[in-house]
Amino acid sequence: MIKHRDITIKDALFFFGGIVFLAFYGIQTDIPLLAILMFALLAVYLLVLSRRFEDKRYNFLSLGFLFLLGAAMAIFFKEYTVLSPYYIPVAAVVMLVSLLYHDLELSLIFAVLLSFFVGMIFGGDIYLSGVLFLGCLLGALYVWQARRRSRIITAGFFVGAIQSLAVLTFFQHTSLRGVPIVRFCMAPFLNGIISSFLVAGLLPVFEYLFRVVTNISLLELADFNHPLLKRLVFEAPGTYHHSLMVGNLAEVASEAVGANALLARVGAYYHDIGKLEKPEYFSENQDKCASKHDTLSASMSKLVIMEHVKAGVELARKNRVNNTITAFIRQHHGTSLVYYFYRRALESGGDERELSEEVFRYPGPKPETKETAIVLLADSAEAACRTLEEPTAERIADMVHRVINNKFIDGQLDACDLTLRDLEKIATIFIHILGAFYHSRIDYPDQGEATKKP
Repeated sequence: MIKHRDITIKDALFFFGGIVFLAFYGIQTDIPLLAILMFALLAVYLLVLSRRFEDKRYNFLSLGFLFLLGAAMAIFFKEYTVLSPYYIPVAAVVMLVSLLYHDLELSLIFAVLLSFFVGMIFGGDIYLSGVLFLGCLLGALYVWQARRRSRIITAGFFVGAIQSLAVLTFFQHTSLRGVPIVRFCMAPFLNGIISSFLVAGLLPVFEYLFRVVTNISLLELADFNHPLLKRLVFEAPGTYHHSLMVGNLAEVASEAVGANALLARVGAYYHDIGKLEKPEYFSENQDKCASKHDTLSASMSKLVIMEHVKAGVELARKNRVNNTITAFIRQHHGTSLVYYFYRRALESGGDERELSEEVFRYPGPKPETKETAIVLLADSAEAACRTLEEPTAERIADMVHRVINNKFIDGQLDACDLTLRDLEKIATIFIHILGAFYHSRIDYPDQGEATKKP
């Protein structure tokens, strides 16, 4: 069931307003009552039959807007144009749902309701509904796992072709019978092309407005020629390699627990970009000489370390990184304790108020999705295992379990949906990958010694 906190008064009013709008239009145009109730049916499905809104990536308001957009296009074509209804690009809306939410079930619901709605406002034309439904279904399936924008355009040609073929099949029953064959097939074919270009143009806009990110955008962000990733390579190489390892851990762990593996990997690449502001203060970028923190008080070191989260969010904003990725920057430490400097502060003594544990905790928020929680765990586990002087398999396993248990006991995973079974799978994967990477190596003899005769 949908959680009550995910539905706001604004959402409820939006759906109520949509129903009133369609009802008013229905009264004016004598549309059957069933058409008016279709929008209400979508609302009921989302509220009662679907559990997907427990996932914060779904936005109740945005889906309602997309449905109304499809309905409004149909009404516009009927009232203000003399064009064939086969030009109505409802497939564009369904493809947007498939791309934005990566959900075939939801796309199918939109395809059924929108194609049925268009058919009814054009005199109950069931063949029109059938043609548009086939186009919507093929479009949703074709772009569902799209990783390049060119696939959207290709989808348009396929949608146009299948709709033209369907019209040819139904032509004795359609409103186009008696029309020359070229014009006969032009409307449904151009519909597919128009739909694909609409999707290609509107997708970045809806990603920004709805605060979601598609596989296409994620792969663009994963390009190591991105300005922020290139800066990491040259200005903070230790952080760069740490982020790559965290990305590998997060990707495999996400696949194991049913989370978005690509999102977790890309989020991991960007989670520490705030360290670009002062890379020399972080251990992975330091050589074996004295640490910069040796000359700072524990309180000052804590401020420098914690500042990288705020700096990362600001860098992401300046470089127009999607808010979904920015969440990884904000949440990858949750409200964890900066333990090393907290312990140092306790040892040095001082004002009790300055030694409060709360003062040495990150501001949060805690991870709110499986992906951000996995990155938090991967970040901590990789950093901890890197400090092991003799990283045997047993020590790595012990460290990974200790890190995950500490985060769990500290409440850092309270806001996400990871289960204990998920945590066990994640621990197993971390141990396997980190064990292979950090395992102790054989000390080979010097070449001169090896060639000496006994």
